[in-house]
Amino acid sequence: MEELLWFLNDVAAKNGWPLSAQCLAHLRKIIKKQEVMSEEVLLRPPQVCEHLYFIKKGLLKCYYMLHGQEVCDWFFGEMETVVSIDSFYDQLPSIDFIQAIEDCILYYITYRELDYLYQNYVEFNVVGRVLTNKYLRIWHKQAKNIRMLTAEERYQFLLDTQPGLVNRVSIKDLSSHLDMARETLSRVRGRI
Repeated sequence: MEELLWFLNDVAAKNGWPLSAQCLAHLRKIIKKQEVMSEEVLLRPPQVCEHLYFIKKGLLKCYYMLHGQEVCDWFFGEMETVVSIDSFYDQLPSIDFIQAIEDCILYYITYRELDYLYQNYVEFNVVGRVLTNKYLRIWHKQAKNIRMLTAEERYQFLLDTQPGLVNRVSIKDLSSHLDMARETLSRVRGRI
């Protein structure tokens, strides 16, 4: 757990608000650890996403079903946080699945615990803002890439920004994430 606390404090400190001793002590009390096996599903519709996960080790995917097919929204690896966005922040039933692609070691807190942190430790709001901005930028770039880039350019962008993913994720999931047919992805990989 100490690596998670170091990570959170580093985010806060780099933005002028290191976590107080009281905040760190509270985090030590509420953070729980969970080990998850590959293929295990952490969230499935219509469950409400009640946990904010932090990945110490492993890889997760977030996906939804469309016309009977999985659509991979996101992959989350080490040192990243994971939620079903609408379900977690609105505490409503999820349409998303969160599933382990690899064996994982996760830390998590509940929605209520996060809300308590925001209300009682002003410095923790900095962590929330910085991480929200980080993921918003990534999501925005992914949405633009799908609309503006060719299949080859989307794959090259993935290689440039997340090179390790291509060896950890199935071609089925990668092609869904990049919004292209598996055959198209195979041809693009062959050219690059």
